Amino acid sequence: MDAAPSRESQVGRRVFIGMLAAGGAGILWGAKVQDWLERTLAPITARDGTGLSSFLPVGRFRIYSVTGDLPHRSAEAYRLTVGGLVEHPMTLTLADLKAMPRTQLVKDFQCVTGWRVHHVEWAGVRLADVLAAAGVRPGAGAVSFRSFDGAYTESLTLDQARRRDVIVAYEMERKPVATMHGGPVRMYIAPMYGYKSCKWLDAIHVTRAVEGGYWEQRGYDQNAWIGSSNGRDDSPV
Repeated sequence: MDAAPSRESQVGRRVFIGMLAAGGAGILWGAKVQDWLERTLAPITARDGTGLSSFLPVGRFRIYSVTGDLPHRSAEAYRLTVGGLVEHPMTLTLADLKAMPRTQLVKDFQCVTGWRVHHVEWAGVRLADVLAAAGVRPGAGAVSFRSFDGAYTESLTLDQARRRDVIVAYEMERKPVATMHGGPVRMYIAPMYGYKSCKWLDAIHVTRAVEGGYWEQRGYDQNAWIGSSNGRDDSPV
């Protein structure tokens, strides 16, 4: 006699049927269905051996979390602290960031696991402009980032952080960065693999030397240049 289906398999069937239905509906309603998928289907996760949670694909992206959930902070409640070796420590709202000079990029997003999303439209403020407003003090050599998921961190050298293609992003594909994608504000570091682009950005901290982030502490490269297949450019700009 066949065993009764597990709860996980029942959920999986419902999700699969739902995705088929949503796919057909998407022909008619497009963006509305995509928004529903982000809210409803994507929170079903599967963990791998690293503790990383993989969420259902959303649009052109795959969604990952190291904590098993997707932290949320509203646009109104969002705050970004900038501190460490700076002359003027700051706490910035989303409105403050939007009042700074806006920059836009159209670049690929490349995951170290091999998948790539082509021609993603990003908008935000250059990290270099944020650092300039805070006033980097002599002796500083690096910048670290902290996520409000409570676990994730990343870092760059100061020269890397000042590149024109390193931004504090608040828009993605002409929409506010959604919670699923690390919003309301995240890092986007164009020439490096996606793990460098800290999601759910909570703090920027200027330090004397590079401090290995979440994945570097687990053996990943500190300098995560993508490679010639995605237009490598590791020269200062």
